[in-house]
Amino acid sequence: MVDRDEPFRDVARRFEDIRRIAVLRGGGIGDLLSAFPALVALRATYPGVHITLLTTPLLAGLLDGRPGPYDSVRIVPVFPEAPAPERVFWRDDQATLRLVDELQAERLDLAIQMHGGGRNSNPFVLALGAAHAVGCSTPDAPRLDRQLPHVYYQREVERWLEVAGLAGAAVQDHEPRFLTVGEDRDAAQPWLDPEARGLVIVHPGASDPRRRWPAERFAEIVAALAQEEWQVLLVGDTGEKALAEGIADDAARAAPSAAHRIGSAAGRTDLHGLVGLLDAARLVIANDSGPRHLAQALGTPTASVYWGPNLVNAGPPQRRHHRVQVSWRQLCPVCGADGTDPLGRSCPHEQPWVADVPAEGVLADAHDLLNGD
Repeated sequence: MVDRDEPFRDVARRFEDIRRIAVLRGGGIGDLLSAFPALVALRATYPGVHITLLTTPLLAGLLDGRPGPYDSVRIVPVFPEAPAPERVFWRDDQATLRLVDELQAERLDLAIQMHGGGRNSNPFVLALGAAHAVGCSTPDAPRLDRQLPHVYYQREVERWLEVAGLAGAAVQDHEPRFLTVGEDRDAAQPWLDPEARGLVIVHPGASDPRRRWPAERFAEIVAALAQEEWQVLLVGDTGEKALAEGIADDAARAAPSAAHRIGSAAGRTDLHGLVGLLDAARLVIANDSGPRHLAQALGTPTASVYWGPNLVNAGPPQRRHHRVQVSWRQLCPVCGADGTDPLGRSCPHEQPWVADVPAEGVLADAHDLLNGD
C-alpha cells in the first residue's frame, strides 16, 4: 500500500561510486532519439561520469563527431535482437564477444538497458558484468537489479525516462534535442533554391510499410506546395529512392509550371546531408519515420500521418509546431487481424493501414504551419 503521508517518487535512490555507465539502445533513428532525454537526465545526475552509448553501425554513423549526452559511442556488431533464421545471434559473433570482453575489463559500474522488453537485450546487458544493471523487463526476461515492467502502450520517451529514474536520474527535459554541426549545413547548401519561398522536405518512407501513406497523396501535396512557390524536396535512403523519385515525377507532371521547384535527394545524400536539409526546412511532411523524429528533435515543424496506436508510443506531444493526421483503423485491411493488440496474432500483409487519411487534412496542416508564426 502507498503511504499517503510519503511524497510519491518517480526517482529511485542514486547509486554511489559510479564512474562508468554503459547504455544499450539500438533500433532506428526515432528509437535512438527517444532515449536522449534519459541520457540527459543521467548526465545531470552523474556529472563527470563516463557514459558510453552502445548502438548500431547506422546510428553510430549519425552520431559520429556530433555533441550529445554521452562521452563515447561504441558499435555492437550484432545487436541483441531476436535472432532471425538467416542471422547470427550476438553470442555466436566473435566481434560482439570481443566487445563484451572489453567492456567487462573496463569494470562498468552501471549498465542500462533501453532497448525493448529485455528478452534478448537483458542477457547482453548482464553479460557486461556491471556492478548494477537497470532497465525494462517483460515477465519472461532475465531480471535486472532494478527494472521497469515493459508495458507496450507507453510513450517511448517517458519509458526510458522512467528507466533512468531507476538509476536515480531526475527528468531534465521531456523532448529529444539533436544538435547540428558544420558538415550538416555544408552538405545541405547545394540543394537549396534561393529563389523559392523556402524549403519543404517530404519523407514518404517508413521502416514498416503499413505506416506508409499512399504515394499518390504525397504527390498531391508536393504539387500543391510547389505551385505556391515552395521548394519541395523528397528525401530517403537508397531503398526509398525509387519511391521518392516516382512521387517527384508524378507531382511535376501534375504541376508542370512548378516542376523546377520539385526534386528528390533520396539516396543521394549522406547522413550529414539529411540532417542539414531537415534543419534548413520550414516544414517536414512525413509518415511516422526516423527523419520525421529527427526533424522534431532539430526544432523543425512537422505535418505527419500516423496510425493511431503508433501515435501513443511515438507521436509528438505538442501541436503548435507538430500536427498529425491519424488513421484509427483497428483491423488489417486484408485479413482483419487486430493490429492494436500487441500480444495478438500478427499478419504478413504490408498494405498501408493509413490509407484512409485524406490529402486535404495534411495540406491544411502544412498551410497552418507554413503560414503561422
